[in-house]
Amino acid sequence: MNQFSETIHIGGDLPVHRLGFGAMRLTPDRWPTPAEKEHGIAVARRALELGVTLIDTADSYSYGANEELLAEALHPYPDNLVIATKAGQSRPDGAWRPLGRPEYLKQQAELSLRRLRLDRIDLFQLHRIDPQVPFDDQIGALKEMRDSGMIRHIGLSEVGVAEIERARRIVDIVSVQNLYNVADRRHEAVVDYCEKNGIAFIPWLPVANGSHASSTSPVAALARELGATPIQAALAWQLHRSPVIVPIPGTKSAEHLAENMAAANLRLTEAQLAAI
Repeated sequence: MNQFSETIHIGGDLPVHRLGFGAMRLTPDRWPTPAEKEHGIAVARRALELGVTLIDTADSYSYGANEELLAEALHPYPDNLVIATKAGQSRPDGAWRPLGRPEYLKQQAELSLRRLRLDRIDLFQLHRIDPQVPFDDQIGALKEMRDSGMIRHIGLSEVGVAEIERARRIVDIVSVQNLYNVADRRHEAVVDYCEKNGIAFIPWLPVANGSHASSTSPVAALARELGATPIQAALAWQLHRSPVIVPIPGTKSAEHLAENMAAANLRLTEAQLAAI
């Protein structure tokens, strides 16, 4: 088993707690009502109280309202908070469509800076690779933004090992955000590559949809051994799977948020890890 650590240094200079928070669910898939906004602000503030130091958002979440909510809730930001955002997904008709033209990525980064009230984005991630735009042009645009000081570090999302390696020939990549959980492990090779190369692996949808937590599942059995919930057991498994994994479970419930964060206190044995 890898030596367990509760922190990771993203890019070598951004220390964060290894259980982050995915902010997407703080706002609905539209502009939030005043009541929804107030509730989202309260949950965002509670996340910091519980020890979250990495929050993940995107320009396309609620068409920018998600970033604005985080700024209203948390600005001025504490020195230890890293807000990671993304660009590269457009929402022209409500559907998710990759859009990676360099001028678009740069525009979205500027808008994210304004909405988040930042002078520089600590971690800016390419939300999806656009198959209609040359790969090197998309990564080159990120490099230009990093070199100009708009962004500090660069990450990718939903990529394979070959794409990471190709991007790294152009610019440093410090994080990869892929779908990964106990029920969906298609990116095991990416996790291993990230661990070998000191790249943070940020799984989205880290607790799946709960289908893995049936009473007869290995996750539920592990939860009973640990005196924990299945969701906590699933998150603990990820934290023990690799020291570079930084799950970002999202929720709009303060109670579920506290449940998620408590998973960092669980310790798995070699046998328990192997069983999952």
